[in-house]
Amino acid sequence: MTVPASKAMWQIRNTRPGRRPPRQRYAWETLADDQLLSLRFCDLKLAIDGTDLEQAIERLYGELATRGIRFRPHCWLSQEWFSPDGIPGIAIPFYLAHQRLISIERRLMREVEGGNRNWLMRILRHEAGHAIDSAYRLRRRRYWRGVFGPASLPYPDTYRPRPGSRRFVQHLGAWYAQAHPTEDFAETFAVWLKPNSAWRREYLGWPAFAKLECIDELAAEIGDAKPLVTDRSRIEDVAEETSTLRQHYERKLSRYRMPRRSGADELLLKVFTTAPRSRRAPRAASVLREMRNPLRQQIVRSGAFSEYLVHQVLRLMIERCESLNLFIAGPRRELKGHLLWVIAHLAESFEERQLPRVAL
Repeated sequence: MTVPASKAMWQIRNTRPGRRPPRQRYAWETLADDQLLSLRFCDLKLAIDGTDLEQAIERLYGELATRGIRFRPHCWLSQEWFSPDGIPGIAIPFYLAHQRLISIERRLMREVEGGNRNWLMRILRHEAGHAIDSAYRLRRRRYWRGVFGPASLPYPDTYRPRPGSRRFVQHLGAWYAQAHPTEDFAETFAVWLKPNSAWRREYLGWPAFAKLECIDELAAEIGDAKPLVTDRSRIEDVAEETSTLRQHYERKLSRYRMPRRSGADELLLKVFTTAPRSRRAPRAASVLREMRNPLRQQIVRSGAFSEYLVHQVLRLMIERCESLNLFIAGPRRELKGHLLWVIAHLAESFEERQLPRVAL
């Protein structure tokens, strides 16, 4: 582990194989949500040692070793997922260090990035790609630039993905590899690193296949070599953060500004009506509430938008349907397709006004 070890009872090597590590207890675990949100990050005294995160990081190190890579990115707890440019390490969201904090994150944000083992490992592999890029200065190589493009390109405020493109691998969802050359590399590395990855079969015939072969060649080259960059800094370490959890979530929620209501109204009036043909016509808000879960699940499964965003879009749609007193206009069998279109349009409108995170 790159994170300093604490007492031996918390060390993973002292636990039986396959067993969860003993959980450290904190006085704040039993606080009400409002009291917990008033605490400063530094007062939580969080650590990776003795948590499921420790096992996940060891699993990542094992995957790197299996692929013949000696480098081990150091990890620390921060407010978000990221790997800083020039520092070959991985910042992991604080909430993943404790179930009590996971519950707060889920209640406020509707989803927990990395909240299950599979999702956690996918993100760790992606961030390990960024860390290895920094450790060996891969982006400076002509070969790297020829395959992925120049890393010096400005990171865009928005990007319009091409879902059908075979020039990019598919890993984290939302076609994230298309955001920037550095994300393309990290996503491709994650697909390559996954244990028992069938990339040679799954991507055969795709232009993205050449990128995976590039990763394979670079990994063989750097393999046992010492990293060129050994900076062990921890950027935005929560152990030194004096802001409160409440301030963190207020900032985080403020970034999720919803589309203007007038834009939502215009789209809803294409699907619903203010003048129903019959007194028995169902109210649009009631039907939306009935269909909310299957609509949300179908869009989230596509990987195009986050569950939090879809949830907020649906809340806005129900609110506007009630305010405008809208009713079903046509046959219900056609309604689901129309509503999926409205949700996707509103979600895309929202995302185009946001700044994508560089490190995920």
